[in-house]
Amino acid sequence: MQGKVEICGVNTSKLKVLRNEETMALLRRAKEGDKEAREQLISGNLRLVLSVIQKFMGRGENADDLFQVGCVGLIKAIDNFDINQPVRFSTYGVPMIVGEIRRYLRDNSSIRVSRSMRDTAYKVMQARERLMAQTQREPTVEQLAKELDIPREDVVFAMEAITDPVSLFDPVYSDSGDTVCVMDQVKDNKNTDEQWLEQIALKDALDRLGEREKHILALRFYEGKTQMEVSAEVGISQAQVSRLEKNALKTIKKNI
Repeated sequence: MQGKVEICGVNTSKLKVLRNEETMALLRRAKEGDKEAREQLISGNLRLVLSVIQKFMGRGENADDLFQVGCVGLIKAIDNFDINQPVRFSTYGVPMIVGEIRRYLRDNSSIRVSRSMRDTAYKVMQARERLMAQTQREPTVEQLAKELDIPREDVVFAMEAITDPVSLFDPVYSDSGDTVCVMDQVKDNKNTDEQWLEQIALKDALDRLGEREKHILALRFYEGKTQMEVSAEVGISQAQVSRLEKNALKTIKKNI
């Protein structure tokens, strides 16, 4: 999806970003039956949907389909959000959007393997049988790759593509009625929902900064430049850089 500007006819580079105060004001109006406020809430939070669907890209799903499903989740979040709760709308909206997309993926789940990948897998299996007949031993991935004159990675990907998937609910151990399933042994410490929500909150907070503040933070924390180096590049004093940097970080912390 890198570089794609239009999704469902929406120019994503021009999506509006609402401040938290604007969002809450529109939510109050929408709860009172103001349809125009509801439409503004939807259009003003499409960037939130765009942020969420990034996590689900790379699964062979159409970006337009994911975006539309995400918008359904956004609308449900708007209609069900309790304005009396001390919670930011994005904190409530993101799980609603995620849930809607996961539901869609679950209901439309089908493992699709490309024709070229299947053809490669069949060639690998034929080569495996030939080598086993010759050597009476299981051939290695390197031997199969050499036999077919293809990269080692292609052999691995092709064989994995035709391997029957394992259900997360398949039992791996059972003793005295206590069954341990695959999902009980699977854990991802890196991509937890908490860390992902924090990343979305940080991106949302950065989007609210001015272009100069974004540029200064990028130079300081992504490129590792000193305030003096940033000062020379941006064309302002080191004191101004320090002040803008401090104010930007303070704004981010406040918005998060």
